[in-house]
Amino acid sequence: MIIKRNIDDIQDYHQNKHKNFEYYKKDLIKQSETKKCKIAYYTIPPKKSNYPYHHHLQSEEIFYILSGEGLVKTPDGDISVSTGDVIYFPANEEGSHKLTNISDSEMLIYLDFDTHDSVDVCFYPEKNKIGVWGDGWGQVHKIDARIDYYDGE
Repeated sequence: MIIKRNIDDIQDYHQNKHKNFEYYKKDLIKQSETKKCKIAYYTIPPKKSNYPYHHHLQSEEIFYILSGEGLVKTPDGDISVSTGDVIYFPANEEGSHKLTNISDSEMLIYLDFDTHDSVDVCFYPEKNKIGVWGDGWGQVHKIDARIDYYDGE
């Protein structure tokens, strides 16, 4: 099945649950519609990030900056990004990242191309958290809340 749609026909999803994190997202091609890829259109307000610093074990990501200026935190230091830049994040610790809009007044807008599998694990190394994501579900836990493999058996 070929999927075609116009970005103007897609409703924004607005996330604003934490003072440092806010974004608007349009799922252009949803994970549930494909086998191995998805694409989203993100808008990040000034001085905000959309997600905490993290990396994936399964999903690779590519960001294409459509407009604005940002700062990407990486394991090797911060990278400035602006209109026309393309950034690739591998699926491992080397791909850890956090994108922040550094403008005082302009929105940061980018396309996020992701690969996906039916289950992905996401680590948040600065906060000792782990997220487990599947098709249509997800949970985040503290890593130090480990239990024995046979606990409850």
